[in-house]
Amino acid sequence: MEHKLFHIEGLIEFSPRIFRDDRGFFLETFSMKWFEPFGLQPDFVQDNQSVSKKGVLRGLHFQKHPYAQGKLVRVSSGKALDIAVDLRKDSPTYGQHVACVLDAEKQNVFYVPEGFAHGFVALEDNTTFLYKCTNYYAPAAEGGILWNDPALGIDWGVTEALVSPKDEILPLLQDFDSPF
Repeated sequence: MEHKLFHIEGLIEFSPRIFRDDRGFFLETFSMKWFEPFGLQPDFVQDNQSVSKKGVLRGLHFQKHPYAQGKLVRVSSGKALDIAVDLRKDSPTYGQHVACVLDAEKQNVFYVPEGFAHGFVALEDNTTFLYKCTNYYAPAAEGGILWNDPALGIDWGVTEALVSPKDEILPLLQDFDSPF
């Protein structure tokens, strides 16, 4: 198991070992042992899955306390550009983001703790995106930031994004009062 840390504290990319042979491949897609070197013990309580065609953009979403969620995300088919935006008020990296390409060939996994807005864009058709969440979905606790807010400076890597009407009307970072 290899890992990569980013310039924003708390974000971790894991790259599990893949055992390939003429039958196919095997890998461990999750282990709490991955988190031990970082002193983390996330308690995952819910798994989610979405399938998206190329260009579908979902995000940037979060849930407010007491329903805030950490997420462990990966793709089982396709490829996605995954984005995490730091919304922790007292963080020196508030408003900054990290981009991580999740690839079914690499089988990499990205950990996004509470306090971040999260979103992704499918880079291939039939991208299957899997989420492990540390809290249950609570519609009343939903929040978000506008995906194409110029202040965020996110290069989504697509010329046209297919975005839900709900995601098109999220607030800009400058008009946002962070709950974290």
